[in-house]
Amino acid sequence: MKIDNIDVSEYPNSEKIYVKGNLPGVNVAMRKIRQYPTVKIENGKRVEYPNEDVVVYDTSGPYTDRNVEIDINRGLPRDRMQWVLDREDTEELPDITSDYGRMRRDCRELDAIRFPVAHRPRRAKEGHRVTQMYYARKGIVTPEMEYVAIRENAECAAKGIKSHITPEFVREEVAAGRAIIASNINHPEAEPMVIGSRFRCKLNTNIGNSALSSGIEEEVAKAVWSCYWGGDTLMDLSTGDNIHETREWIIRNCPVPMGTVPIYQALEKVNGRVQDLTWEIYRDTLIEQCEQGVDYFTIHAGVLREHAQLVEQRLTGCVSRGGSIMTQWCVLHNEESFLYTHFDEICEILNKFDVAVSLGDGMRPGSGHDANDRAQFLELEVLGELTRKAWEHDVQVIVEGPGHVPMHKIRENMEKQIKECDSAPFYTLGPITTDIAPGYDHITSAIGAAIISWLGTAMICYVTPKEHLALPTLSDVREGVIAYKIAAHAADLAKQFPGAEIRDNALSKARYEFRWKDQFNLSLDPERAKKYYLDARREAQDADDKFCTMCGPNFCAMRISQNIAEDCKSSAINSDND
Repeated sequence: MKIDNIDVSEYPNSEKIYVKGNLPGVNVAMRKIRQYPTVKIENGKRVEYPNEDVVVYDTSGPYTDRNVEIDINRGLPRDRMQWVLDREDTEELPDITSDYGRMRRDCRELDAIRFPVAHRPRRAKEGHRVTQMYYARKGIVTPEMEYVAIRENAECAAKGIKSHITPEFVREEVAAGRAIIASNINHPEAEPMVIGSRFRCKLNTNIGNSALSSGIEEEVAKAVWSCYWGGDTLMDLSTGDNIHETREWIIRNCPVPMGTVPIYQALEKVNGRVQDLTWEIYRDTLIEQCEQGVDYFTIHAGVLREHAQLVEQRLTGCVSRGGSIMTQWCVLHNEESFLYTHFDEICEILNKFDVAVSLGDGMRPGSGHDANDRAQFLELEVLGELTRKAWEHDVQVIVEGPGHVPMHKIRENMEKQIKECDSAPFYTLGPITTDIAPGYDHITSAIGAAIISWLGTAMICYVTPKEHLALPTLSDVREGVIAYKIAAHAADLAKQFPGAEIRDNALSKARYEFRWKDQFNLSLDPERAKKYYLDARREAQDADDKFCTMCGPNFCAMRISQNIAEDCKSSAINSDND
């Protein structure tokens, strides 16, 4: 199998830049947007006033660096591996240790779809833990911590904007469990990023095949494009054929941390028979995915037997796939789930690879009617217990949240999560604020996402227009990512995150001055903004561009405002002459 390179091209009038850190090998990727000058006619002459470049956070990885040769069939550069080697606390394994992983590798029938390049996995040496939390608690500022500190600040220092984010601050937040740097030692292609309430709000994108649609090439394309459009992390939620091989292709070409829900693949291994799931099958699945390079796992360990009866009282039951699977398992076996009873063992696997745990919200409400009920909050209390247990093993934790929640109930979710989970980062799906808009749930959920992010959520999981309806296509991924970029940035503005307003102010100035190209290039989706403008202007052949077709030349408020300024200036000159 060979996949053609995916040409995401470069962002318009932009260039990839790298900011060098103090630690070896720390070169932080960012994007610099060049602006055109402001042009004025003064005393009959054309005068140009330069506008500053704008440096923005960039998730596109090497795909937009013209100096990096991209080959989807070989994967991205493994730049972070040197940091892993320098710490001298890991070892290269002579072979894959997962039984299932070896079986897939040795099956010749899979050669046609297998990723062409094989890397031997690494694991912590005996007696070692290799998590960013472990290092942080030892007082060590790792290259990953310096990298994310520089990345979060963007151009604050250059513009004289005071920021609280330093490498030491990052270390303190990670040590306290208030932030994570998801960075499996077997995914050195990923650029470090931080998730925490005192940092930029991040967004996750979900991709993955199903039993009914999509293949490896399409999922790799979704992954690459989601990073280009602004996704900070990526989850492969595949439930169809060849999950192992699909994941390998994605990880090797993914410049952002990648997560999965291991119970999905475990269920595939028993042909969808929930009653046949065992701890041994699940454990092997964890090891398989750790060795591939998955950065964080959603694990629904907070689902208890008690939830089965609580779910019966709901309008929409249990809408989490992982939650419903584990609830059914508890009922069928009349015991607590193996995810809960074996949680310490899970953590001891994860801290050998630095895989973070995303504590799944198996009881998230699937309708506004069920929001903030006993089933949801009982699980949240259990997740608090599991958070503290994971920290005992130096495992990094994020806690997942709802779901469908009306706006007036959102604050309670945030406050209870902070209380129950000791300020571990909150990671929420939306929440969706109304249930009457199928086809538009990227909007209904972005409303809730903006609110809960302002209140303290660290990462929001995007929703596409296909939510509740179908598997999203590439165009749906785009719609979902941009909607959630808006929500995340709106929250950063509301939190008064250092430098968050720079891009807004630059675009507003360009808009006022009718610098259309700068307005497009500074936007979250330059291609869409430019297309809308040009399509409309084709019907307005007037060479004058100091208006859009919404208002026309005579009713453009900004044009009138500029005329007022000129009139005032002329009046002042005439007054002086009098």
